[in-house]
Amino acid sequence: MGYELHYWPMIQGRGEFVRLALEQAGADYVDVARQPHDAGGGIDAMMARMGDEPGSSGNFRPPFAPPFLVDGDLVIGQTANILLYLGPRLGLVGTSEADRIWTHQIQLTIADVVLEAHDTHHPIAVMDYYEEQRPEAAKRARDFRENRIPKYLGWFERVLARNPAGPGRLVGDAVSYADLSLFQLVDGLRYAFPKASDRGLADMPRVTALVQTMGRLPRIAAYLASDRRIAFNEQGIFRRYPELDG
Repeated sequence: MGYELHYWPMIQGRGEFVRLALEQAGADYVDVARQPHDAGGGIDAMMARMGDEPGSSGNFRPPFAPPFLVDGDLVIGQTANILLYLGPRLGLVGTSEADRIWTHQIQLTIADVVLEAHDTHHPIAVMDYYEEQRPEAAKRARDFRENRIPKYLGWFERVLARNPAGPGRLVGDAVSYADLSLFQLVDGLRYAFPKASDRGLADMPRVTALVQTMGRLPRIAAYLASDRRIAFNEQGIFRRYPELDG
């Protein structure tokens, strides 16, 4: 039986980092909430799994929120944690403990950027509309554009430059889930902040090259061209509000 990925069916969001790893590995998986209701899919199926009573399906450790992965009796939440679990099983992480921990550390840093990107359009309250917090969003986005994007991209550039195996990968000489996640991060930043991202990437040749390479991997390229790849939109983490880009 394949992996069951549970995530919102209308956005890329945090689930996309997991999808990219599964797609690159050619893994057998089902995107549960995107499946027909009569086939046991849909948002209701995902929410029911989150709300299971203890013992109803063996889910004594319910996830806080999507994404979460079901593999047999295991229910694994949090994007970085899911990838920590999947990495060795999909061949997307090095075999040494040092490589596994370093790859996980990079993924956690990517998660930090993702949260900061989200908070540019929801800096006060997640449950309030963007339109209700525009002044605060403008201030938060300006700091993100001017300080945080360059700082994070600069760190990834240094990581690539210092990789003993060469600057083509973040860890070692093989594709890792961190490489795929950096591709997704940059793709999202380019959507939400095209002007700021272009400026930030102008002096980041290694990051730019890695992102291009990941997008051209045969399985990733096929996925990006398929209807399985949900388009960026203003419901997800990376949202294009032109007034926040400068």
